[in-house]
Amino acid sequence: MGIEKDIQQRQFRNEFQKATVNLIFSANWLQEKIKQFLDSEGITLQQFNILRILRGSSKPLSTLQIRERMLDKMSDTSRIAERLLKKALVEKKVSATDKRLVDISITEKGLEALKRLDERRNEMDNILATLTEEEAIVLNTLLDKMRTCTASVH
Repeated sequence: MGIEKDIQQRQFRNEFQKATVNLIFSANWLQEKIKQFLDSEGITLQQFNILRILRGSSKPLSTLQIRERMLDKMSDTSRIAERLLKKALVEKKVSATDKRLVDISITEKGLEALKRLDERRNEMDNILATLTEEEAIVLNTLLDKMRTCTASVH
């Protein structure tokens, strides 16, 4: 099935427009698949991203440090952290070095949630199972190349 059939559009202005539409459609499709995967733990993709970041850090992080590492840079990190706090997946403490900042760290409950998801990582990988490993490498290379574009959009 091609993008033309998926969105019921017969033609595009050019291959660049088609690729742009295809990327947007595919990103939304992928997010929905990941959302379904994360629903088992009752967390969103952005919450998962914060938990993943905190697990990979050797020390608590401020919301600013978390935002710098987020996949979605437009995320309201403070609001997402508050939701994780209510679920007892993270904890907050006033920074020892700067009383204006709050340090966030993952809790044991948060680590356990990630562990359960890790045990099901094959399900996550299977979202892209129609690709071979070589095709995934090519896709990664093309996506990386696309993001190096320096042309500005006005």
